Amino acid sequence: MKPLRIALFADSFHEVNGAAHTLREYQAFAERRGLPLLMIHSGPATRSFQQGSVRTLELKRGPATFAVEVDFGFEPLLWRYWRRVGEVLAAFKPDVVHIISPGDFSILGACSAHNLGIPIVGSYHTNLHEFASARLQKMLRLIPSRLRNVVCHAIEQACGRGLLKYYEIPCLLLAPTPEIQAWLERGTGRPCRLMRRGVNIELFNPSRRDAKQDGIFRLGYVGRLMQEKNLRLLGDLERALIDSGRTQYRFLIVGQGSERLWLEENLLRAEFTGVLQGESLARAYANMDLFLFPSRTDAFGNVVQEALASGTPAVVTSQGGPKLLIKPGVTGYIAESDREFIDRATSLMTDRGTHQRMRVAARQSACSVSWERVFEEVWESYEICLRLPGRKVAVLRGPTLESENAA
Repeated sequence: MKPLRIALFADSFHEVNGAAHTLREYQAFAERRGLPLLMIHSGPATRSFQQGSVRTLELKRGPATFAVEVDFGFEPLLWRYWRRVGEVLAAFKPDVVHIISPGDFSILGACSAHNLGIPIVGSYHTNLHEFASARLQKMLRLIPSRLRNVVCHAIEQACGRGLLKYYEIPCLLLAPTPEIQAWLERGTGRPCRLMRRGVNIELFNPSRRDAKQDGIFRLGYVGRLMQEKNLRLLGDLERALIDSGRTQYRFLIVGQGSERLWLEENLLRAEFTGVLQGESLARAYANMDLFLFPSRTDAFGNVVQEALASGTPAVVTSQGGPKLLIKPGVTGYIAESDREFIDRATSLMTDRGTHQRMRVAARQSACSVSWERVFEEVWESYEICLRLPGRKVAVLRGPTLESENAA
C-alpha cells in the first residue's frame, strides 16, 4: 500500500516558537521515513525545491503584511498566489491537506483544499484567544482594572468563538492536550485526536552541562519574551529572594521580545542570551538548575519538555498545557498561585536532596517521549480522516481536480 500524500500549510515555520519547531520536526520525520509531503509556508523569497521525499513551496509575504509576532505576520494579499498554489496541489495530488492556526497560509490552504475537494485535517497549536486577552491587558493598563478585566474577558470569549468557528472547517482535528481536545470537540462537533509533542533527547541532554561549580543556583527561562508569558512574576521572585537574604542565584533568560527591556531594568542578577538554537540552546538548558515557566496561556509548552530532557526540573502554573508535563513533587511543581510559584522555586534552592532527585526523574520522564511516535499517530489520523463518512475525496483527471462524495 502506497503511503498517503500530505500537503501541509504552515503559517509559521522558520520562526522561533513552539508551533514552528513542531512543524520542522514533522518535516524531518517525513524525510527520514521517505513519506511524500508538500510543505507550503513563508520564506525570504518565493521558490520551490525538493529535499528527499519532501517538496517545499516557499512564498514571500509582501509589504501589506502586518505583524503578529516580532518575527512573522499575516498578509491579506497572499491570495495573489492562489493560481500557483492550485497548480502545485494538482501536480502533487495530495490525499489530505493539513492546516494549522487561522493564519494567512492556513486560510489559503483551507480554501484551496475546499475548492479541489481534498479532505482537511486541522491541528491546534496556540491559545490565540488567551494571547489576545493578555496583550490587551497591557494595552489597557491605564484604565481601571475592573473595567479592563471585563473588556479583556469579553474579547477572549469572542476570539475563542471565532477560533472554534475556524476549526469547524477540517474533517478531523488534532489537539496537544486532553483539555483542548475536549474543548474543540464540544465547540466544533468535529472528531479530535491527540497530537502530543516529542523531544530530541540526544540534543537536550544533561551531559551538555558545562557551568562552573561556583555555588550559583541558575534559574532559567526559554521562550518568547512577551506579555502573555507572565514574565514579570520573575521580578516578584527576585524580590522574594532578596528579602530572604539569598544572593547565590542568577537568572538565565533565553529568547527575545517586547518584555526584555522591562526584565533588563528590573532583574538585578540576570543574563540575557537572545535567541539560541541547536547545541547552544541545549547547553543553556543543561546549565539551568531550575526551569521557570510562569505562562498561563500556553497550549502545550515544548520548552518545558526540553528542560526536563536536559535534567532540569520545572515550576509551572496550573493553567494551560505545561502542567500536564509535570509530575508534582517528582519532576517539578505545579503552582496554583503566584505566591506558590515563588515558594516552590525558593524551596528547591535550599532542598538540594529533593532537587537532585528531581533532576534524575526529569530526564527519565522525557526519555519516554518520542517525536517518531507522535508523527506516526498523526499519519494514522490522516488514515482515519479518509474513512470518515461524508468527507470529500479528490479525484485527479489530468491537470485539474474534481471532487465526489465518499460513499
